Order: sequence, then structure tokens, then C-alpha cells
Amino acid sequence: MSESVYGLIAKFDSPEAVVEATRSAREAGYRRMEAYTPFPIEELAEILEFKPKIQYLVFLGGLIGAIGGFGLQYYASVISYPLIIGGRPFNSWPAFIIIVFEMTILVAGIVAVFGMLGLSGFPMPYHSVFNAKDFRLVSRDKFFLVIESRDPRFDAQRTRAFLESLNPEEVTEVQP
Repeated sequence: MSESVYGLIAKFDSPEAVVEATRSAREAGYRRMEAYTPFPIEELAEILEFKPKIQYLVFLGGLIGAIGGFGLQYYASVISYPLIIGGRPFNSWPAFIIIVFEMTILVAGIVAVFGMLGLSGFPMPYHSVFNAKDFRLVSRDKFFLVIESRDPRFDAQRTRAFLESLNPEEVTEVQP
């Protein structure tokens, strides 16, 4: 194998097998790996130590929306065009609540969509694992574990031997 290899991919027949293989790879010290399955498996996210960051972006977007909505109304009611209506103060924050809420939801939703796309790497019409033999079966009934070549413990022969010891259907290399 040359340095131009993306990694090694192992094909499994059941969700239990890929979960156990991922757990074994984690215990063996591999960190740069990914599992591909036809449906979500919660255990895999825990084993791979997947920590989503989208909630922080959505919170920040909601906070910016709330501050922006309040600031816009404050500027219009207090600074730009102050009017005394029914004896209420210029900065009548209870009247601002609906717009603040709507702006919070709007900006948080927009940030959620674009944040999800950005953090997922979309649009990405190509990925190296698409070159793997039989990878198209991941959308049907097969399960795959990829150990990337940029993993510090990656050694072509040892990693292949390790993956083969996990009893997969097949282990192949993934070309970039």
C-alpha cells in the first residue's frame, strides 16, 4: 500500500458485528475511523465519541436573533422615532416579546440548516469511501468500518491483520 491510500474498509453483515468491531478498534487505540450503516446505531456514536457541535451554533444563532430583534425595536421606538402612545415608556419591552421570540426562532432555524450543512461537509458530491468495493450496499443491508490512513496507529499490514481478525466479510483498501 502506498501513502495515497485513504484507509482500509471492512464490510460486516450485522449491526452487532460492526459495533463490536468498532469497540475493538477503539480499544486497540485507533481514533481516526468512521462507521457507515444503513440506519442509525446509537452505540456507534458513543464508541466513536461523536460530539455534535450544532447545538452551540443554534444557541448562538438564537441569541443573536433575540438581541437583533430587541435591538431593532429599541432603535425604532427609543432612538429613531420615539412616540408616546397611551402613556407607555419608549422602551416598552413587553411589547417587544413577540418579535424577539420570532427573530430567535428564525435566526436559530437558519443557523441550524446552514450549520448542519457546513459541519457535515456539504455539498460534497465525492468522498473517498465511494471508491470502496461494494460500498453502495451500505444503503441496503451492509455495515462498514473505515480506519483512515492518517490515524497515528495506522500501519498497512498491521491494520489489515487487525481488521481481518474481527471476522469481516471482506477487507479492502480505499483509494482517494
